Amino acid sequence: MFGCLSLLSLVSDMSNIKLDEVVCRDSEESELSSWNEKVTSDEKVNRVYEILNGIHKQGQRSLGSITPDVENGTLTDRLFKGNKAAIADSFNLPFDRNEKHAYVFGRRSGPLISGTAYCISSCCMILLNKVVLSSYNFNAGISLMFYQNLISCVVVAILGLCRAVSVEKLNWKLIRVWLPVNIIFVGMLVSGMYSLKYINIAMVTILKNMTNILTAIGEYYVFRKHQNQKVWTAMFMMIISAVSGGITDLSFDAKGYTWQILNCILTAAYSLTLRLVMDKAKQATKLGSLNNVSMVLLNNLLSLPFAIFLIFVLNEWEYVINADVIELPVFWVVATASGLLGLAISFTSMWFLHQTGPTTYSLVGSLNKVPISIAGLMLFKVPLSVPNMFSILFGLFAGIFFARAKMS
Repeated sequence: MFGCLSLLSLVSDMSNIKLDEVVCRDSEESELSSWNEKVTSDEKVNRVYEILNGIHKQGQRSLGSITPDVENGTLTDRLFKGNKAAIADSFNLPFDRNEKHAYVFGRRSGPLISGTAYCISSCCMILLNKVVLSSYNFNAGISLMFYQNLISCVVVAILGLCRAVSVEKLNWKLIRVWLPVNIIFVGMLVSGMYSLKYINIAMVTILKNMTNILTAIGEYYVFRKHQNQKVWTAMFMMIISAVSGGITDLSFDAKGYTWQILNCILTAAYSLTLRLVMDKAKQATKLGSLNNVSMVLLNNLLSLPFAIFLIFVLNEWEYVINADVIELPVFWVVATASGLLGLAISFTSMWFLHQTGPTTYSLVGSLNKVPISIAGLMLFKVPLSVPNMFSILFGLFAGIFFARAKMS
């Protein structure tokens, strides 16, 4: 996408042509829908070629000299553009017909590949955290969070230094604006860690639906946003599934449920606070914008001092240095993998959201809870009753129904 925009802007600067209409990926749904809903994807691509051919004929300039600049784009640009092959024939660039077909295939398979990557990374992240906290009986959730966030910071910093991703430079004004968000973010991660330790994955997934209810209530009072009747019906179904699931849970743990309720409150607060401070955060940057990679770095970097403070205040450091499990190499492999997967979720979710849209992203996120719940029940041999199984299935259905209701 970004590669296409930069190419077209350079053409405009070189040939002084006024572009009345630019067709690019971000606007492809609105532009293509105005042509003909029954037109095939190949015909749509050919029409893009025709528009770009018209630009070329008016400018009478070659793009050969600016192609190297596009090649040096960031990793984010390269993940999403795929536009060079699309304009190859129009401007006589050194690309053959096969590359154009590869571009068409990439457009068709992009949502499937990105969606699969997002689902796999999300499932594996939850399962590995459960392994670390429960199977290894590691009772230091804050230390695990610190280690995972440190890994994310190091990886993003390295990618930024290599110019693989674009990272906004931090300043004190931005940090001050972001601090309230980050405090809630840390609480959200810590409570999530401890709830996952004491509750099985399926029930965690069902109870997380309560976050949607709290967020909807918050949106009503803070942003005066009204929900339709289907959404409220879905949320009522979520309440029924959560209550019935807790009553029929054979491995019920009051401490775990308390942590999960706190996690739902903090997750909803994080979502609402993020919306409130986002505009101020953008104003605190030099370019007036804050990309997703910068937000990942900002959240994880600012969480480190808070994590260190909590580790010492709660004497968790003493447990960590005396724990036998930290001497196991496999434990560090699993803990490191979970940290890398946490970062992978950030990137794959951005990729998938770009390839599809908020509607599809939300629906797939709800559907993704099904394999996570099944895997959690099977891998960790959770004691299960028939009523509890129906409660879990009902909760999963309520989550999917909620996503569909939000679409309408």
